[in-house]
Amino acid sequence: MTTTAPRFGATPLVRLLLVTTVLLGTVFTVLAGTASAHAALTGSTPEDGAVVATAPKDITLTFSEQVAMGDDSIRVLDPAGKRADTGKIRDLGSGGTVRYGIALHAGLPDGTFTVAWQAVSADSHPVSGAFTFSIGAPSKTTATVPQEEAGGGVVGALYGAARYASYAGFILLVGGAAFILGCWPRGASVRPLQRLVVQGWVTLTAATLVLLLLRTPYTGSGELGDAFDLSGLRDVLATKAGAALVSRLLLLGAAALFVAVLFGAYAKRGTPRDEEENKEKKDLTFGLAVGGTVVAAGIAATWALAEHASTGIQPGLAMPVDVLHLLAAATWLGGLTALLVALYRAPSIESVALRRFSRTAFISVVVLAATGLYQSWRQVGSWSALGETSYGQLLLVKVGLVAVLVGIAWFSRRWTARLGQRTEVAAESAAGGETETVATTAVAGDAVRTTQLARQKAALATARQKRERDADPERSGLRRSVLAEAGVAVVLLAVTTVLTSTEPGRTAEREASRTGGTSAPAPVTRGPVDLSLPFDTGGRNGEGTVRLTLDPGISGTNLLHIYVDGPDGQPLDVPEVKVAFTLTSRKIGPLPVVPERFAPGHWSAEGVQIPIPGDWRLQVTVRTSDIDQTTVDKNVKIG
Repeated sequence: MTTTAPRFGATPLVRLLLVTTVLLGTVFTVLAGTASAHAALTGSTPEDGAVVATAPKDITLTFSEQVAMGDDSIRVLDPAGKRADTGKIRDLGSGGTVRYGIALHAGLPDGTFTVAWQAVSADSHPVSGAFTFSIGAPSKTTATVPQEEAGGGVVGALYGAARYASYAGFILLVGGAAFILGCWPRGASVRPLQRLVVQGWVTLTAATLVLLLLRTPYTGSGELGDAFDLSGLRDVLATKAGAALVSRLLLLGAAALFVAVLFGAYAKRGTPRDEEENKEKKDLTFGLAVGGTVVAAGIAATWALAEHASTGIQPGLAMPVDVLHLLAAATWLGGLTALLVALYRAPSIESVALRRFSRTAFISVVVLAATGLYQSWRQVGSWSALGETSYGQLLLVKVGLVAVLVGIAWFSRRWTARLGQRTEVAAESAAGGETETVATTAVAGDAVRTTQLARQKAALATARQKRERDADPERSGLRRSVLAEAGVAVVLLAVTTVLTSTEPGRTAEREASRTGGTSAPAPVTRGPVDLSLPFDTGGRNGEGTVRLTLDPGISGTNLLHIYVDGPDGQPLDVPEVKVAFTLTSRKIGPLPVVPERFAPGHWSAEGVQIPIPGDWRLQVTVRTSDIDQTTVDKNVKIG
C-alpha cells in the first residue's frame, strides 16, 4: 500500500539519529572519563620537588575544596619503593582550610621520596596525583605510581557512558511527559509517544543502577570486577554521591507511578463529553502536573546536590539554579524529541499543540539562558579562563551549539505558523465531510453492512489523511527543521556531559597560578633538551661554549652530558663544571648536579632528578683556572 510508504520512509532518519546519539555519546563520554575534576591540590609540606636537610615527621596535603579520603588515600614511598608512612591519615583542616596529613616512620634514609594520593572531590569526581621531595639530596628512585588518572580507563569510559545515558533518559522522561500534559493531551494515547517516555524511564533507571555499581571502581581501584564488591557498595552508600543515586532510584519509583497514571487513567478519559467529565479531566491534569513537577525537580536535584553546583561559591543559590537549568533543558530538548516522534509516527497532530510547544520552548530557552549565564560566571570566573581552560573552551562550544539550535528553532516556528493555518482549513473541510458521511451511513438499513462500510471509510479517510499530511510542504519543512534540531541537541547533550566532569575554570586557573602555569613562557622542548651557551671567565683560555644535553628531558630520571668547546670548536679541558636547576615559580631549588669528567671537554652525570615539569632555570658554572670562573644560565621548559 502506498499509504504506509511515508511512514517507513521516515524511519531510517530516526534510526540514524539514534545511532548518532549512541556514537557521539560513546566518543564524548570516553573523553569525559579522562577529564579533570573539581578539587585540586593547592599545597603540600614538604613542597613538590623540595630538598630538605632532615626527614619531616609527617606529610600534609592542602586541597581547594572538601575531599573524601580512605585509609589508603595517601602513600609515601622511599627510594626503594617501600612504604615510608604509618598508614594513619589525619584531618588537619580548620577555618575553611582542607588539609590532611600522614605521619612518617622514623630513621628514613636520604634520597628522593614519592607521595601518591587519591581522593574523591566534593562534586563526586575522583582526583589523584603524585609528587616527590628529597631528604639530603635527590637520588634515583624505583617507586612507581599509577600512570592512569583516577576515574580513567575502561571503568571511566563506562561511567561516562552511563552518565550520558542518565541525562538522555531524564530528558526523554521529563520532556516527553511535559509535552503530553502541557501541549498535546491526546498524545497520551499515542503508542509511539508512550514508548518514548517509558524508554526514558527505563534508560534513566538502568543508568542510575550502573552508576551506583561503578562508583567503587571509579573512585578507587579502577578494577571493573570491584563493581560487585558488597563492602565497597556499602561504603559508597555512605557518601554524598551514593545517597544521591539511591534517592534518584526512589524518586524513579514515584515516576513509574506517574507514568502508569498518565498512560492509564488519563489516556482513557479522552475528550470530555460533558462539563463534569471536563472538570474531572482538569483535576487529573492538575494533579499530574504538580506531582510530575515535584518528582522531576527531585530527580534533577540529585545531580545538583552531588556535582559542581554543590561546591565552590554560592552553593545555596547554585543548586536551585542548577535544578531549573536541568528542568528547562529537559522540557525543551525532551519536548523536541516528542514532537519529532509525533510528526513522524503519529497519524496527525493538532496545530494548537504545535503552537503550545513553540511557546513552551521559548520560555525554556529564556530560563536556560538566564541560569546558564549565572552558572558560567560562577564556574569560569574570568574572561581569561574562558579561553585558556578546558572548561571555558567547552563552554564556548556549548554556547555555539545552543545558538545554532535556537537558529534552527526559529525556522521551526515559521513552519509551525504555516502548518497551523493549513491544519485549521483542513479541519473545517474534514468536518463537512464527516457530516456527509454520517448522513449517508444513516440511510443504510443493514447494521452489519453499515459497520463494515464505516470501517472501510475510516480506513480510506486515514489513508487519505496520511497522504495529505506527507504531501504537505509545511509539514515536511517542519519535520526537517525539527530533525535538524534533534541532531544538534544530541551533540549538545554530549558536550554537556563532558562539561559536567571537567574542572571548572576558576579552579583550573587557581591551580595554574599555583603551579606557575601563568608565568612567561620559556622555549618549549620535546624530547632531549639541547642547549648551547657561550661563556667567558675573563682569564686566559677563558672563552668558549658549553653544549648541554638532558636526555630524555622529562620529569623524573635523566642523563646529563656537558661538552665544553674552545673558540676553535675543539674540546676545552677545564678543571670544573657544575650545573643547577631552579623552578622559580614553585620555589624549588637550586638543585645542584656535580657531573664527572668523562673525557677532555666532556662531563656527564647519571640519575639527574627533575621533580616535576615546568619552566626551569638552568645554570652552568665553568671554572677555567684556580681563580677564573663564570656562571651562565637559560630558561627552558622541561617535561
